[in-house]
Amino acid sequence: MRRTALAALCLAAAATAGLTGCLPGETKADSKPQGPFAGRSGGEIADRAVKATTGASSLRMKGDVPDDEDGATIHIDMALDRKGDCAGTLGIGDQGKADLIKTGDTVYMKYDEAFLRAQGKGDSKADTDAVVNMLAGKWTKMAASGSDAKDIAGFCDLDSVLADATEVNSDATRGRTTTIDGTEAIVLHEKEGKDRYTLYVATKGKPYLLRVDSHSAKDPGTITFGDYGKPVPATKPAGTILDLDKLGG
Repeated sequence: MRRTALAALCLAAAATAGLTGCLPGETKADSKPQGPFAGRSGGEIADRAVKATTGASSLRMKGDVPDDEDGATIHIDMALDRKGDCAGTLGIGDQGKADLIKTGDTVYMKYDEAFLRAQGKGDSKADTDAVVNMLAGKWTKMAASGSDAKDIAGFCDLDSVLADATEVNSDATRGRTTTIDGTEAIVLHEKEGKDRYTLYVATKGKPYLLRVDSHSAKDPGTITFGDYGKPVPATKPAGTILDLDKLGG
């Protein structure tokens, strides 16, 4: 699987390096491929996995994503669908987290204190304290079409996230079988230059991508995929909600 496809699926390349021998939890590789992938090469399975994954109506992504801009690690646990709805959490390194919901034309976010203080670096203590007192632990809302929410709203759209993950033409090699969160999967090994990728693809039902691992120096991390086709729990938060568009004037 090429990096462009992985970036679209994971928001960053996810790979693994130095995979030799049996990975923990794997069973011995079949000399003659069985099941739904009988007679198929690793590359063919990877291509089928991308096709199935990009065809999903909804999914959940969870794991760590390197941020190329500042070198931090983004922690993500997000369900999203093709209607543009999403629900989950985002965090940056050890700098706190924010809850995110987008439903319809509105983006709702709730920030913890650590997140707000990290975003306020460079501001005066008084200004940062004021923001923390006003926003920490409280739900806010913004119009999805507004300049402050547009990038977030775009991320919530599964069509946009998967837009570039189409034709892969993978040359992955077929590995062993294992289980990912109780689901049987086949392990595929892929490489691009010095980068090493490992894909875990469901062997039963649709060949969905279940996990991608990376131990590369530039893009380390793991992303898991699940809840394919399930409704995204994107509902308006209860209680008082601060309208940031009005606060901004």
